[in-house]
Amino acid sequence: MSTKVVRASKYRHVFGTPFKNELCYTELRTDVPAWDSNFIKANSTFFAIPWSGGGGAVAVLPYAQTGKQPADMPVISGHSGQILDFDFNPFNDSLLATGSTDTTVKIWGIPEGGLKENLTTPLVSLDIDKKVGLIQFHPTAGNVLATAAVDSLVNLWDIETGKVGYKIEGHGSTVQSLSFNKNGSEFVTTCKDKKLRIIDPRASPQVAAEADGHQGTKASKACWLGKLDKIFSAGFTKLSERHYMIWDPRKLATPLQSTQIDVSAGLLMPFYDDDTQLLFLAGKGDGNIRYYEVVNEDPYLHVISEFKSAQPQRGVAMLPKVAVDTTLCEVVRLMKLTTNSVVPVMFQVPRKSELFQADLFPDTAAPEPTATAAEYFAGTNGEPKLVSMKPGENDFGKKGLKLSAFQPKVEEKPKVKLPPKTSDPKELLAQNEELRKRVEQLENENFALKKRVEELAPSSPSQ
Repeated sequence: MSTKVVRASKYRHVFGTPFKNELCYTELRTDVPAWDSNFIKANSTFFAIPWSGGGGAVAVLPYAQTGKQPADMPVISGHSGQILDFDFNPFNDSLLATGSTDTTVKIWGIPEGGLKENLTTPLVSLDIDKKVGLIQFHPTAGNVLATAAVDSLVNLWDIETGKVGYKIEGHGSTVQSLSFNKNGSEFVTTCKDKKLRIIDPRASPQVAAEADGHQGTKASKACWLGKLDKIFSAGFTKLSERHYMIWDPRKLATPLQSTQIDVSAGLLMPFYDDDTQLLFLAGKGDGNIRYYEVVNEDPYLHVISEFKSAQPQRGVAMLPKVAVDTTLCEVVRLMKLTTNSVVPVMFQVPRKSELFQADLFPDTAAPEPTATAAEYFAGTNGEPKLVSMKPGENDFGKKGLKLSAFQPKVEEKPKVKLPPKTSDPKELLAQNEELRKRVEQLENENFALKKRVEELAPSSPSQ
């Protein structure tokens, strides 16, 4: 008689729940161009989305600004053409880079607390020959920015000096995605010429390896799987089937895994959390978000579950790990952009304990650079600095929206003073009646508190 072995994992029962309507961001006037970028980005303090109103504009919202948004809210509006991609500096929540069809990249400084008036003057403006469709900050070096334009060139900039440190050639067409490895020494690209390439910008030749990627006509995306040192890519086959591949960057000729997902038209966007090794796959136009646990052996991906929604997404952003609410066992938070709203979705491990769960929250990458731009361009690799996720041991995530802050505070009540012992039956009956009334009162208070929590915080999935 065979016995089915259940795979051991702390994250097998992770579930996703959207925030209540009053904690979402509604009546947004988004302006999403016909481009393959992901049109929402987030850090621990703000999230940004493209905004309608002529030219290129971006709205930057602090997390506390929930509910209905005014049509005339202040925005960043310094481009003369439509914005195709943007990214927050991972080490400075107040710096946002935008790339546009007007062939410029601009760096913006966001005031503390958010925009109070339209921002039209950038801190830095970088001129590029063609329209800029891809922007990505370096994960460990401060103020290093990668840009890709439709001229098939990838530039690595020092935004402090406004100069190009490296110019990478070798792509046969427009670059569709770019993802750095853990310390930023290399990055992987997907390209319209259907090739997947590993780039070492400080080596010669800079294209360290390349392979045939997804052969469909639509765009493909890739992300480097952190400490596992593998690469995940998602795209389309020649028959327009959506599928993914897992790659070993040291043996790029043949993928380790190639698996069909479904038949659908939506571009697949991958998001990876290196601490939990959870991979989230969101399709543009889909209402659902699939998520998997990645392991370092065949079959490499194990299906966990699927977050389902009737609202199709136009973009998704993953918050930095320091911004999640550990008191609710939240391991990942995604921001889902719909037609006219942004819905935060929290992914939790179902545990009842209110104590810090150290096994769910290992030390994570701190939002601090470990190399300067000058050091990086001189050849230094800065390994990510780690910081504790235990509440009170760092201040990095305090500005984010914490669901526990919206739960009612329970005032500590004085302990019930028990009546003196007695053997008189009449006194015992009176004491019993007094205690019964007290229990009834406490049960009513408990019921009221539970109802209040359910109104404000996401509810657990039905069993």
